[in-house]
Amino acid sequence: MYDKDELEIVDYVENENPKSVQDVASKMDKIKSAVTKKYTKRKAINIKVLESDLEKLKSKALEEGMPYQTLLNSVLHKYITGQLVDKSKIA
Repeated sequence: MYDKDELEIVDYVENENPKSVQDVASKMDKIKSAVTKKYTKRKAINIKVLESDLEKLKSKALEEGMPYQTLLNSVLHKYITGQLVDKSKIA
């Protein structure tokens, strides 16, 4: 689960009398980099959508000046993070 360096950092943080971790800043940077890499990694997917929906999506993306895949990714991200707002319900 944890490698030797990570265990040293956990020990440092959790123990009442933590021992010194050599080069802790470098090790923390390494861990932060690994976490960032994992959560920013992109994965290709295949989905089937109505052709008419795809054409509308492409048209909207063209209006926004971006590729339709980028627009679709943005909409999905906003939906799953609770940032997508239905304008018809704001008034």
